[in-house]
Amino acid sequence: MKFSATKIDGVWIVEMDRHEDERGWFARTWCAAEFRQRGLNPNLSQCSASFNRRRGTIRGMHYQCAPHEEAKLVRCMRGAIFDVALDVDPQSPTVKQWVGLTLTPENGTALYISPGCAHGFQTLADDTEVLYMIAGEFRPASARGVRWNDPFFSIKWPLSDGITLSPRDAGYPDFSS
Repeated sequence: MKFSATKIDGVWIVEMDRHEDERGWFARTWCAAEFRQRGLNPNLSQCSASFNRRRGTIRGMHYQCAPHEEAKLVRCMRGAIFDVALDVDPQSPTVKQWVGLTLTPENGTALYISPGCAHGFQTLADDTEVLYMIAGEFRPASARGVRWNDPFFSIKWPLSDGITLSPRDAGYPDFSS
């Protein structure tokens, strides 16, 4: 696997090191030792998936507050997404900054989102499926979020028309610093 740091401490781009032949390719998508070597949480607690019928669907921006923060490794298994990590940790030097990149099955890229970051994505194709590998348990009482289009963060989503949101994601109030 290839790890590339982003401008947000603890958020990494993780690329597969594919071994190809006439049959196709093989690659590791997870190695606890390699994650541990970089100071990333290697203790997976759960794996989740989401299926998104329509292009333009936005899920997020979600996180869990202390002491129940989660780390996530997000990969697109079908379709395409623009995946975003947003630093909401008030102690972080990059608080309020975000990084985003396109994830597809073809590029094989994943995004590791550290605790203290909100996560969300926008689908770039119909019938998109996303896999989440999560370190930390979901605790409904610790679930938080910020609105996808909060002007405080100015996230540059690639699609502006045909957006589908849940009522929860659409209803987050403006962020207060």
